[in-house]
Amino acid sequence: MATLTAWKFPSTMGADDALATLERLQKEELITLLDAAVVTWPEDRKRPKTRQLHSLVGGGALGGSFWGMLFGLIFFVPLLGLVIGAAAGAAAGSVSDVGIDDDFIRDVREKVTPGSSALFALTSNAVTDKVVEAFRGSHAELLHTNLSSDQEAQLREVFGDVDEPERAGATM
Repeated sequence: MATLTAWKFPSTMGADDALATLERLQKEELITLLDAAVVTWPEDRKRPKTRQLHSLVGGGALGGSFWGMLFGLIFFVPLLGLVIGAAAGAAAGSVSDVGIDDDFIRDVREKVTPGSSALFALTSNAVTDKVVEAFRGSHAELLHTNLSSDQEAQLREVFGDVDEPERAGATM
């Protein structure tokens, strides 16, 4: 089963560093990175910069239209021809079908701000203890996951994010 997660980092380079770690772990066959997208928001920019990764397993499991829809809804950044208005309403319905709801969108909007970054990753086959060790000390904040409540609580504990309320939904 694939896991969709969203992570927030307190620096503009945090998500890129985390992505490099995921790519290294994939080469070591400790995780399968199916798809990912990075958001970086420099202090001096009005809007964040977004990019989808390429050359992943199967050419991108979610595709550019999914990431474009998601980032358009979260950051009001129309990507890949997403038209604000009726299309945005349809997009909101589409992403809610996979567990990305208004609370998730609002949470990401509030937390990913100038001077920060975020990594959205679709992964599978993780060797959990090795992956956790690789990310220890990264200061990442888990924004959303489709893991079970118990798995999410364990993940939050490992990353020192235990004060966050539990959320249901899907991301990573």
